[in-house]
Amino acid sequence: MTSKSSLLAALVAGLLPVAAVAQTAAPAAPAPAAANVPAEAKLPPPSAFPAKIALVNFIGAVEETNEGQNVALTLQKKYQPQKDKLEALAAEIDSLKKQLQAAPASTTDEERNRRLKEIDTKDKQLQRDSDDASNAYQADMNDGLQKVAAKVHDAMVNYVSKNGYTLLFDYGGQQSALIWAAQDQNADITEAIIAAYNASSGVAAPAPSAPATGTGAARRPAASGAGRSTTAPKAAPATK
Repeated sequence: MTSKSSLLAALVAGLLPVAAVAQTAAPAAPAPAAANVPAEAKLPPPSAFPAKIALVNFIGAVEETNEGQNVALTLQKKYQPQKDKLEALAAEIDSLKKQLQAAPASTTDEERNRRLKEIDTKDKQLQRDSDDASNAYQADMNDGLQKVAAKVHDAMVNYVSKNGYTLLFDYGGQQSALIWAAQDQNADITEAIIAAYNASSGVAAPAPSAPATGTGAARRPAASGAGRSTTAPKAAPATK
């Protein structure tokens, strides 16, 4: 079973300031003065400001940090035995089906029904075990990447603040409002966020020999989409 990086969508909705939008409102009656509010906490009057816009694939950045990649690799190793077990069961079911198809015409109805029942029982077991393993894998992946996302979010906000950005748009989520961005200028800070977070986290990159688990984070908006696809330990369905 394949789970797209939408597994972070709810988290992103709660964490990420997707865009700052200037708003105007009709004049209202002045509210009573807040005597206990410090002067530095009061916002300036609304006004137009020069925009310095940045784009980010937040989900992709989370997945492609060293820490995010290590989360995925650790879970792949953890669930590999279950995946192997599911694949073995699927192969057994395939073998039973082929044996039934090759059974001689003299095979009794009782024997055929027995074999069909055995195949059906194992098919249902495969489906249950696959669903259980997939759900457990996704829960662990959500938990691991959620912790990374919270820290990447802080690093991202720190980066845009220090570099004078006034607007930040996330183009990596499935519900992104960004439709188009000019390709002759590069406002995408995804790679910069990944580099800044890796430097601050102190987490080493996965070993070069480790299998690739992602599709890359820094996709330009013209080819927008989520980052890595993570494969849960679910066996391919047995052939019929």
